[in-house]
Amino acid sequence: MLDQFTIATKGGVVLWTKEYAEISGNPVDSLIQNVLIQSTRTESTKYHSGAYSLQWTFANELNVMFVAVYQKILQLPYLDDLLLLAKRHFVARFAEEIKALVDPECTVFPTFDGFDEEFERVWRAVEERDERERKDKQGVPRKFEDTKKFQSTAKGAKLELEELAQANEMAIGRKQKMRTWNERNGVKDAGNVEETKKGKKGKKKKENRVWEGKATKESMKALDFSGGGSESDNSRSASALVDERSKGRRTKDGIYDVAEVAERGDGFQLLDAEQDEDSGRGIFGIFKNLTSGRVLTEDILSEPMARMREHLANKNVAADIADEICQTVARELVGVRVGGLQNIRKLIEQSMETSLTRILTPVSSTDIIRDIEHVNQAGRPYTIAFVGVNGVGKSTNLSKVCYWLLQNNKRVLIAACDTFRSGAVEQLRVHVRNLRALSENQDVEIFERGYGKDSAAIARDAIALGTANGFDVVLIDTAGRMQDNEPLMRALSKLVSVNKPDKIMFVGEALVGNEAVDQLQKFNQAMRDFSGQSRPRQIDGIILTKFDTIDDRVGAALSMTYITGQPIVFVGTGQTYTDLRRMNVAQVIRALLRP
Repeated sequence: MLDQFTIATKGGVVLWTKEYAEISGNPVDSLIQNVLIQSTRTESTKYHSGAYSLQWTFANELNVMFVAVYQKILQLPYLDDLLLLAKRHFVARFAEEIKALVDPECTVFPTFDGFDEEFERVWRAVEERDERERKDKQGVPRKFEDTKKFQSTAKGAKLELEELAQANEMAIGRKQKMRTWNERNGVKDAGNVEETKKGKKGKKKKENRVWEGKATKESMKALDFSGGGSESDNSRSASALVDERSKGRRTKDGIYDVAEVAERGDGFQLLDAEQDEDSGRGIFGIFKNLTSGRVLTEDILSEPMARMREHLANKNVAADIADEICQTVARELVGVRVGGLQNIRKLIEQSMETSLTRILTPVSSTDIIRDIEHVNQAGRPYTIAFVGVNGVGKSTNLSKVCYWLLQNNKRVLIAACDTFRSGAVEQLRVHVRNLRALSENQDVEIFERGYGKDSAAIARDAIALGTANGFDVVLIDTAGRMQDNEPLMRALSKLVSVNKPDKIMFVGEALVGNEAVDQLQKFNQAMRDFSGQSRPRQIDGIILTKFDTIDDRVGAALSMTYITGQPIVFVGTGQTYTDLRRMNVAQVIRALLRP
């Protein structure tokens, strides 16, 4: 059913409108601003604005447009005819009044109220014709003799036997005719030829040539690892997915905690202590030309801060964020009187470190184990949704988090809600099999419904199953989606709104710079716009992946934390299940300031 029908000029002057339901927002204004002003289309087309779909057409000779507004979930196939007939009737009746609007001497705005009844007649006629055509397309019901139920009756079975007998007789007749033709033309019987071939012994069968680059059945069978191997084979293959050197440690309370970055014994750390001690020749050496005993002003600090801004940008800090941080530090230093050269360096270092520490230090709890135990006391599992763009490693880092939870004796259920990417469910099955082989605690299960299903419904059913069976944690794997893909962002917002996860974990790459800001802002914006709730959820925490590939270019950590105000809970530093770290704020700050 229509919600609104509007007739307006291309300039946006409404000539006539009729509303059949209360309209939220201004979808027609959105159409004019976002489509018509930026485009020169003259053909009927569609546009979506919020919960509404709009379809329109033009009367180009009068610069008038006709717009139909209806709910997006509805299918109204008669709209093309309605727009065409409404345009024809309106133009035929009010052509002179519309032309008078462009007359500079026109002082009275014409009224078009008389079009109400005429539009109602046109609309009813179009709807009735559409209803008749729909009924005609339904067709005549099948005869009972054409149904499978008829074949199960005695009469149907008899007819089926007669048809089979007739078909058999025809086949025998064709075979006899072929044999007669073969004898007349001197061709041996095909059956005898086959028997003669079978009777020959000792003749070696010709082997097919194996072309380069072409897979054979033997090679494919050798590479097929999908079959169930022995437990010992699975254990040996899974053991390669744990790096003993990168394992965490247990606290006095018996809690298994992952190590911090730079605590690994395999050589992975952001910077060396010896290099870090040489901070006097680092980035703060740019202040060496400042003389002592002067009061710092904006003019004095402008050039050094510009170089500092460039330095942070080279460390992968987003340009806007680097600029804001430098402005904050400069405001704190303006008016300060400095003493010796060493004092200048120390002053700048302290101010910059204070500003960066304020940004990177978590303002909310990152003790997930404590949060899990608190939620479990209410008789339900703790839920974590992993979201992010394509290819950042959501499923891999979900499995790392699952390994950490299993080490803390938690029962984990993984919800396979990536119903979009081929192989996503199978990937999680492999992870579950490996995690069972690696951990003494094998309480990990997967909940999946295949592909092409509603991810929000799958997550809801997984949480219900987890509640009924006493699982401690439900980890929700979602499809990767680019931040500009509106249908997938709507699906993500629906999953969050329906299931209300305890933690929404954004998985992002440490390799990105300005792109990190765009991703996080648009993910949060989408969850606000599409949630339909007065208090929509936002991203609660961040997992920074591929941290082992960036050396000291750790600016993405600063950008993501600055934009969301949420902590980086974990960083991924490799491909094994133990390559999960907690971020060391002091190490990251020193890496940012190191030249």
